[in-house]
Amino acid sequence: MMQMPSILSFRYSGAIALARRMFRVSEVSFILLATVVGIAAGLVASLLGKIARALQIVIYGLDNQSRLSSLTEIAPMRLLALPLGGLLLGLGALYIHRRRAAVDVVEANALHGGRIPVRDTLLISAQTLLSNGCGASVGLEAAYAQSGGGIASWLGQALRIRRADLRVLVGAGAGAAIAAAFGAPLAGAFYAFEIVIGAYTPASIAPVAAATISAVITARALGATPYLIAASSSRSITTADYLLYAGFGLVAAIAGIVIMRLVSNVETWVRRSPLPEWSRPALGGVLLMPVAWVTPHALSAGHGALHLTIDAGLALRALVLIFVMKTLASVISLGFGFRGGLFFASLFLGALLGQILAALWMMIPGAMPISYTDAALVGMAALAVAIVGGPMTMSLLVLEATHDFEITATVLTASLCASALVRDRFGYSFSTWRLHLRGEVVRSARDIGWMRAWTARRMMRGAPPSASATLAVEEFRRQFPLGSTSRVLLIDEAGRYAGMVPTAVAFTPTLAGESSVGDLAILKTAFLSPEDGIGEIMRRFEESEADDLAVVSASGAVLGILTEKYVQRRYADEADRALREIYGEG
Repeated sequence: MMQMPSILSFRYSGAIALARRMFRVSEVSFILLATVVGIAAGLVASLLGKIARALQIVIYGLDNQSRLSSLTEIAPMRLLALPLGGLLLGLGALYIHRRRAAVDVVEANALHGGRIPVRDTLLISAQTLLSNGCGASVGLEAAYAQSGGGIASWLGQALRIRRADLRVLVGAGAGAAIAAAFGAPLAGAFYAFEIVIGAYTPASIAPVAAATISAVITARALGATPYLIAASSSRSITTADYLLYAGFGLVAAIAGIVIMRLVSNVETWVRRSPLPEWSRPALGGVLLMPVAWVTPHALSAGHGALHLTIDAGLALRALVLIFVMKTLASVISLGFGFRGGLFFASLFLGALLGQILAALWMMIPGAMPISYTDAALVGMAALAVAIVGGPMTMSLLVLEATHDFEITATVLTASLCASALVRDRFGYSFSTWRLHLRGEVVRSARDIGWMRAWTARRMMRGAPPSASATLAVEEFRRQFPLGSTSRVLLIDEAGRYAGMVPTAVAFTPTLAGESSVGDLAILKTAFLSPEDGIGEIMRRFEESEADDLAVVSASGAVLGILTEKYVQRRYADEADRALREIYGEG
């Protein structure tokens, strides 16, 4: 009887090892695992949507058909839910007292090999649910992607699958949750490829597709209502339309950059203000109340408002008002600490922007007629690409919404123009821009975590030849004869790094033997920190134009030495390995 726990533990470990081998060698098995992740993501996405919907029904007295952003007016007392929800959010953050920012799916795949702590998944999902439920201008898409990716990460880590496979599985989980929310498997798949995995490769196609399709089927079986927009093109598309809508895409790119900078500037100002951290979301809720009095369309993600405003023939003044108020509400919500994303908000704002541009275009005498619906669809995708990224994701979302290939081609043109301008003039999507503000160098979800793993401490050669900086040249020659070593590190009287001496220099015939070897030192201020990643190490070598650099601790003690030749060889090997893993050849 005493041996039963050990027997069960042995069998469990053996089952895990067997499953790991199966998923490593069998592509079919990995696709089945992705399908399981997709089903789980569809279940969680449906559950999150129902909980958020229930919260808004209770708080704002909605009926079963209406949505918060589709209301024309809200009782002032009900709007108190905004600061109260912000207060709960702030107090919850104070209670949790985190010492680091939570890891989202993009950061996890870019820097951590797809590893997402379970606590981070629960935290982001709960905070997003509370923020959206109380009416703040944020979408649930952040919770969808985080929960789907978090489930995939937890399962993949439990099975101990390879790093590259874990990244694909996390992308499949996040894309599956988005697909379930929108009822759009193609858009969900390309959300995984473009935004979470960072690459579209043969090795990832089948697992991601299996996950998104199974998630959509699961959500439909549970009766979840997708967010797709019932709209279609009302006229034939001409060459002139392509050119015009490409211009719309460029305008959307500029608008997207402005919105992202506004959010980050407000967030920075709030962080530097003397306001207690727990009070900031509550103050944001207070500021949202007058915005909601002007137009309730600015609240929540904007699903109901999008259906109301697209192709509704609103006047230019009304479109501009709603656009400004929705932008203001989103900036306040995210800047003051509500949790959520701009995915659906950018779709709504883009639809408004497209109609605004169409109305302005029609004011030009002799201008060719254009469809407001077409302009709304183009603007919707282009602004979402500018803010969220993923031109194929947004174009396929329009395709699955309209089933119209002609308007989808136009949307893709505008989306590519918007994406190109944002990359050229800004370089980030909203998620990677916020990581940049935290000091990260992430520009996409492509895996650069391995670059951080290869640090100077890991690659250095310890115990390099060293000598006192006060040593006489004659004694130096005796201790380090020609051919014994190419360079020697110098240590000052306090035990700190004092530079490097090429051995051959000390044997210059005209050099006095009684002079100090410290006078010959080079690279006194050029050295490496033990925690420097391989990218930073290569930059240091390029700046110093040195063949060797010392690795020095924070106290100045010499830990080892690193050669540029070895670093370049290691970088090439690891880059090749990472590329082979992406294409499923590793």
